[in-house]
Amino acid sequence: MRKFLIMSGLLLGLPLSGVMLAGYPAGRYLEFPPVTRFIGHAPFSWTAFAVFALLIGFSIAPFIIRGAGKRVDVPRTAMGSFPWWGWLACAGLAAAWALAWTRIPLFKQLQPYTFVPPWLCYIVIVNALTYARTGTCMLLHRTGYFLLLFPASAAFWWFFEYLNRFVQNWYYAGVRFGALKYFILASLSFSTVLPAVLGTRDLLLSFPGLVLRFNQWTALRPRRPRLLALAGLVISAAGLGLIGILPDYLFPLLWVSPLVIIVSLQALSGERHILHDIGTGNWSVFVASILSALVCGVFWEMWNYYSLARWIYSVPLVHRFAVFEMPLLGYAGYLPFGLECAVIGEIIGGMAGNKKI
Repeated sequence: MRKFLIMSGLLLGLPLSGVMLAGYPAGRYLEFPPVTRFIGHAPFSWTAFAVFALLIGFSIAPFIIRGAGKRVDVPRTAMGSFPWWGWLACAGLAAAWALAWTRIPLFKQLQPYTFVPPWLCYIVIVNALTYARTGTCMLLHRTGYFLLLFPASAAFWWFFEYLNRFVQNWYYAGVRFGALKYFILASLSFSTVLPAVLGTRDLLLSFPGLVLRFNQWTALRPRRPRLLALAGLVISAAGLGLIGILPDYLFPLLWVSPLVIIVSLQALSGERHILHDIGTGNWSVFVASILSALVCGVFWEMWNYYSLARWIYSVPLVHRFAVFEMPLLGYAGYLPFGLECAVIGEIIGGMAGNKKI
């Protein structure tokens, strides 16, 4: 509990403390519902785009080369039948997708509420696919854990909504609600994030080819892990403290700093963390985690694009070449986000005693 309070205090307090020390009015960052746009972002810069593109490219190139180049003998496994409840979810997804993207007058009153239904169907579908491939899935065999993910997910994404107030990289358009209705509807929408990402990760890990390609790779063992963890904690904490003061330059830390802070605290406490297995050369869970968020990210952006209630991006320096609403380089944010989802999933599992409940 003590570590959890320290972690929460750092993640919530640092950005607000930074802007308050800089003399900025704290009230605008705490506005609810968050509708006022008060940050004027820097225009597109080819130099910044090239720098970010190179950094991202160098970071992901080894994974692409490994995934595409390593030949493995994948054992053939018979896939079970796709369950009836998965087919029901497919039909529901088709209906929800059509409702979200059309403007049929008969369903006008439902148009502002089209985010949750397709994602609930998606969550059921990925569990059905995992069940067909492995005979198990979270929905049926870890039901308690699966249900805990929904409220945890709502709280988890509200934190990113809070951080976004300091950089304002996205905002919502199409409909307006009062504070209470906005909180309820947004919380319902945010509750689908962790079940979707972690369900997708389970599905990806059911493919032997992915696991075999990345479970015996380069082992990364820092010589002084506690010192590295302490340095990561200090640097990330400083970055979060400055994120609202320099939003045009530090906005990527919205996705990176929370991960580094949590993992650093876990490492300093001697706990197992999401990066532990790469010390033995097993990168399969790491890769599946980042890919799962990227897969969900494509669906998030696609379903958002033609919906009535939608979000719009405003990213400094690199806002160009949009795929749906998201600028191309923005998809890199889903990579650390997948690891953050995995971290929270493990924390929830730990709170439940690591039982398959």
